Order: sequence, then C-alpha cells, then structure tokens
Amino acid sequence: MGLVYADIELISGDDLALFRRGFLPEDQIKHMRVSVLVDSGAYMLSINDRIKEQLDLPVLDKQTVRLADDTEIRVEVVGPVEIRFENRRATVDAYVI
Repeated sequence: MGLVYADIELISGDDLALFRRGFLPEDQIKHMRVSVLVDSGAYMLSINDRIKEQLDLPVLDKQTVRLADDTEIRVEVVGPVEIRFENRRATVDAYVI
C-alpha cells in the first residue's frame, strides 16, 4: 500500500470563534493550506512548530505520547484548530512534534 497525501486547510479555532461573535474581521482569521501525509492509525493531528506559530495556537496541555517506533516523547497539545478537507470539517486539538 502506498503513501496517501491530502490537501487540507488548517484554521485557528479561536479566530473562528472571535469572527462568529463579531470581534474579528474575516480577513484576519489565521489559516493555511498544507499537503499532509494521511495516517489512518493516528490518534490525533500532529503539526510542527511552524504551523503552531503561524496559526498562533495556544498551548492547552503537555502530554507524553508514544510514537510509531515505540519511543515516548513529551509534546505540547495546542488548539483548537479546524481542519477542512473537501466538504468536511472538524475541530480538534493537535500534538506539536
């Protein structure tokens, strides 16, 4: 089975909430389009520091996670971030790896 990639849009959940309440203009919502590797066995969305900083995602928690090679690392949990793919969307937290 080959690798599967998807083009998605990531949007700051906090910015969306402020926009919906009339406190932030739509053109100031932080968002970005990225091509990502899809992992059907992943428990949570994983992003890097650049995405965290560009979307200005706040740190919600720190957790120890186990990677696919069975190593454990401590990571930040950030969010909320809205993921949009084709006609679907979901709001999630993300690990910063």
